[in-house]
Amino acid sequence: MADRTPPLAVEELTALVDRGEIDTVVLAFTDMQGRLQGKRFAARYFLDTVLDHGTEGCNYLLAVDVDLNTVDGYAMASWERGYGDFALHGDPATLRRTPWNPGTALITADLAWHDGTPVAASPRQILRRQLDRLAEHGWTAYAGTELEFMVFKDSYEDAWSRGYRQMTPANQWNGDYSVLGTGRVEPLLRRIRNEMGAAGMTVESAKGECNLGQHEIVFVYDEALTTCDQHSVYKTGAKEIAAQEGMALTFMAKYDEREGNSCHIHLSLRDEQGRPVLAGDDDPYGMSRTMRHFLAGQLAALREFTLLYAPNINSYKRFRPGSFAPTAVAWGPDNRTCALRVVGRGPAHRLENRLPGGDVNPYLAVAGMVAAGLYGIEHELELPDATTGNAYTAGAAHVPTTLREAAELWERSEIARAAFGDEVVDHYRHMARVEQDAYDAAVTDWERFRSFERM
Repeated sequence: MADRTPPLAVEELTALVDRGEIDTVVLAFTDMQGRLQGKRFAARYFLDTVLDHGTEGCNYLLAVDVDLNTVDGYAMASWERGYGDFALHGDPATLRRTPWNPGTALITADLAWHDGTPVAASPRQILRRQLDRLAEHGWTAYAGTELEFMVFKDSYEDAWSRGYRQMTPANQWNGDYSVLGTGRVEPLLRRIRNEMGAAGMTVESAKGECNLGQHEIVFVYDEALTTCDQHSVYKTGAKEIAAQEGMALTFMAKYDEREGNSCHIHLSLRDEQGRPVLAGDDDPYGMSRTMRHFLAGQLAALREFTLLYAPNINSYKRFRPGSFAPTAVAWGPDNRTCALRVVGRGPAHRLENRLPGGDVNPYLAVAGMVAAGLYGIEHELELPDATTGNAYTAGAAHVPTTLREAAELWERSEIARAAFGDEVVDHYRHMARVEQDAYDAAVTDWERFRSFERM
């Protein structure tokens, strides 16, 4: 991968610390659920000790459920293994200020065991491994994530106390592309846009979406690892900014029975000279032969890799006909009814994966897209015909409809085991099993309302 210019150089951080403008540095990694986990350091101690030598954290952080409860069955961490530590080493290319937390900088960490071996199940490491495979072909992946969220005029504490019921959305009607609708929450959106920009991210735009209080802020395309790093920082920062404004926002895939929160992921490749790899002149859709193989690989692996794109029980509530969330394993040129959409021309020619929701872990999803594409290229898979009509009714294979189905496909996938290795496949299969078991044991409001009196 190419060298990356950090949003904040170490020399700049040192000067800011000397002047008293920065007093805290957050060192964090992205966990299985896509959340930032880590420590806050006194800035001087970080510069003197942690920057060069790293720090340690309990390895249970990659072997727990969403509530950080310890669970049995993970090979890498358990009571039998003593729940030891792994090392967190900050990547200097990710150092940035976080203006929503005054006097604070943040750096993204890679995880390693004490002998220096990377932690294979770490999401950032999983993506790094696939990007290294791309680099063997002389290619670099560029990605963009379009992350939707819903805004409520309630604090997170109030929402929790009410069991997330009877909340007040920031907009009471469909505000898709509405300038008036975004204007209703512009103070919040403006803070997020401007403070993410001050954190070293290049904001592209903000727009309203279909659901009540639903909006989207997108950032300019970048190298895949940078995009995923920024995605994780943005997701945490947006929640923190909303909380400071006495509001709440959620990225959950499906909050209600209306449209869910998507996270469409755009991906393209460039060669060592920076030329587009996926664009071609002799194809009716402007694709190179490499892109046809790459796209065919996406289709071949889509059902088996769905766990990477839809990692939670709630993720599968999005996949409904006519919802703008895909149900068909199909591709089409500029066709939003397909799971895979081909868009752009020339250097901007790319594919869009419409399967992921707002709850996706970006490292895992982009790693899946790269691995699937390489499978198509290495096996010279032929691309099936495009779907130019309504993919919901086209008779194509259906994406998995439950976490249980997706996890079973992932576990049996020879493509996944060849690309990611048994350790990674088994680790994330167990994550899905933990979630499924918790859901199967839960009694929901839906059941009580349906059954308490009338059954």
